[in-house]
Amino acid sequence: MTTLLSPPSAVTRAALAEALDNLLQPAQFKDYGPNGLQVEGRAEVRKLVSGVTASRALIDAAIAEGADAILVHHGLFWRGQDGRVTGWMKQRLSRLLAHDINLLAYHLPLDAHAELGNNAQLAQRLGVALYTDARGRFGDQALGFMGHRPSASAAELADHVAAQLGRAVTLVAEPDRPVQHVALCTGGAQGYFEAAIAAGADVFITGEISEPQAHYARECGVAYIACGHHASERYGAPAVGAHVAAQLGLEHVFIDIDNPA
Repeated sequence: MTTLLSPPSAVTRAALAEALDNLLQPAQFKDYGPNGLQVEGRAEVRKLVSGVTASRALIDAAIAEGADAILVHHGLFWRGQDGRVTGWMKQRLSRLLAHDINLLAYHLPLDAHAELGNNAQLAQRLGVALYTDARGRFGDQALGFMGHRPSASAAELADHVAAQLGRAVTLVAEPDRPVQHVALCTGGAQGYFEAAIAAGADVFITGEISEPQAHYARECGVAYIACGHHASERYGAPAVGAHVAAQLGLEHVFIDIDNPA
């Protein structure tokens, strides 16, 4: 006997945007671009696709999925960018507009959510128990997260991160250095390393590393693990997308577009 599943509910574009705003509170952040609805599509939404970046590949995959809306961490518009609609921007926008798909993007708010954000989701995946008191957040706009993981060496933790994320990582530390207090700030957050050191971290996990951080790690004795910008930020968008879809009765699909960065 075949069980017929009821079709997903339809909600308005405004209701979806409101639910996301209520969850992520974008007004609390000073960000690098607009959060919320970036491209207006059809008025009713039944299917939501989430992904990391509003790339042409993600947009094309969402079109193939029959999406009404796309939720991403990295949207199309950033402070200081060239505002002309040419080249890659034209290609992305033309697809969204031709298929009447809504694009919603949340940058820092999606990093910062205490349970569903990129940092919290990465910590959960890595087995880091986040501190719930004042020790649990650090850095500008409290975007850095701090927690505890059972004692391990820097090399053992780096191997664990690589295994969980499915990619090689960069470790700057003496391999046998003990690490317990773990600071995390996903993506391109190498600038938060000094704040993590000041907050008492034994190890800092982020997406990228720049030249100065290798010296800080060696001189301050705090381990540094760079695990990839995209790789560290794959978990917030699907967590938020699934949560809001369940709340509103929508269908939700996460599409991960491979990125070596």
